[in-house]
Amino acid sequence: MPEKVLILHRFPKSQMVRIGQSYALLDAAGKNPGEAFSAEELRSVRVVLAAGGRKLGGDIMDMLPGLGAIICYGTGYDGVDLKAAAARNIAIGNSPGANASSVADMALALTLASVRRILVADGFIRDGSWAASKPSPLMRPQLGMGGRKVGIYGMGEIGRRIAARVAAFESEVGYFSRRRHDVPYLYLESLEALADWCSVLIIAVRAGPETHHIVNADILRRLGEDGHVVNIARGSVIDQAALVAALRDKTIAGAGLDVFAREPHAPDELTALPNVVLAPHVGGHTLEGHVAMQDCVLANLEAFFSGRSLPYAVSS
Repeated sequence: MPEKVLILHRFPKSQMVRIGQSYALLDAAGKNPGEAFSAEELRSVRVVLAAGGRKLGGDIMDMLPGLGAIICYGTGYDGVDLKAAAARNIAIGNSPGANASSVADMALALTLASVRRILVADGFIRDGSWAASKPSPLMRPQLGMGGRKVGIYGMGEIGRRIAARVAAFESEVGYFSRRRHDVPYLYLESLEALADWCSVLIIAVRAGPETHHIVNADILRRLGEDGHVVNIARGSVIDQAALVAALRDKTIAGAGLDVFAREPHAPDELTALPNVVLAPHVGGHTLEGHVAMQDCVLANLEAFFSGRSLPYAVSS
């Protein structure tokens, strides 16, 4: 009999095909597992497959007395209560760097769309304004990428790939992270210093209590009226209310967002603004990105059920 894996959060069935070929999947379809399955069924579950950004606390772990591992599909694991897992000797695994190239591509796409106002230009054609030679203040010339100072907050796998892509656009690259890295980019000593230095701030930092709302009204103000902020990390890193105010008041010029405070709900205050580009958390949503994430998931599952340490383990 194949080993059982509880699918805790809602995933498209297409993403589970490879995993279902080797394991018996118990799909909770996003429901509380106590509602989806009986206590007897849950007692035999040893592994949970989870969306790392979704909440997974000790209350869920206690429903699964045999739980030995939580495997996150993707890089993030900020929704998992690491202390609760450690107290119960539950291993945590993820897919580090698996979708880094795909997310970096999205970061550049959002940056270019915001800086060059691609959506505004698209609408200018579609509504007939271009053909009618209708003037538009949103179509006035903007600073391009050449010579721009682009700051990257976070220099992990994704941050490094973003930096390499940005450098190809003849922009200056600076960064801030918890420590200095061996990379050919300017290191700034604080997030405040980075925001003062750059006019495009790309957020690629891991979410957690220490980064909650760290990009606040002060950081946005420091970017300046020609500034843009791009977020492909987690919505929690930006104070969303402060961002809406900065966009509305033109404290900054624009924003590109793939993540939001409450997903899948982008607030009306954001969707109504013409100077923000929105995507539905699809940074890593490419064929090659999913294959790479599934490779990590399968490697972690195989190791766990073989009694070995997880090859892609998260340290608490």
